[in-house]
Amino acid sequence: MPLLIPDTRRATQFILANTGIHHPPHVAEITLHLADEAHDLWHKTEEELSEIGLPPPYWAFAWAGGQGVARYILDQPQVVQNKRILDFASGSGLVGIAALLSGASSVTANDIDPFARHAISINSALNKVSCDFSDADLIGQDVSASFDVLLAGDVFYDKPLADRLIVWFDMLAAKGVQIIVGDPGRSYLPRHRLTELDVYSVPVTRALEDADVKRTTVWHYGATEKA
Repeated sequence: MPLLIPDTRRATQFILANTGIHHPPHVAEITLHLADEAHDLWHKTEEELSEIGLPPPYWAFAWAGGQGVARYILDQPQVVQNKRILDFASGSGLVGIAALLSGASSVTANDIDPFARHAISINSALNKVSCDFSDADLIGQDVSASFDVLLAGDVFYDKPLADRLIVWFDMLAAKGVQIIVGDPGRSYLPRHRLTELDVYSVPVTRALEDADVKRTTVWHYGATEKA
């Protein structure tokens, strides 16, 4: 079935009907509309979602990597204060919201999921902040003139995507963009390009992950490979 492209009213109704208001356990000062065991969306398989034309609803969950990045910038606000932020693969908008609460001068949330735009709008309003949104595939584009910092959580889970991201991140880092990555041990994390900033134990849901708590590291991405 073709991918559903919802209008604002229908998307808002769908999000509100399939989520509840929650505080992510590692970032309790932020409030998000998230799916849980009480909602049908939580229980649908990827095949069932595909049948109704809905991509996997990453925007409906607070993933460990995103919670790690959000926690880090809330605790270290100087990383984003008065800077232009790109929240890449934003999902629920958690990381971008954290950046705005930490004093970022502007945030653009970027996600290609058509529902993410509406989820991020709802969640931003819930936290009394406002961010821009882009649904463009920015991978490979030189955005160094527009952003000072790129924030990304849980993006190295798929090899073809990881391969594209490494080339892009190398280019942006070489042009002076600060790149902060949160990752709970995904398979294709390029550790040889990373410097550890902090480590957290993030409570997660076993239905989504393989544990109740994920050791999540926040990294600085550098363009130069380490020996």
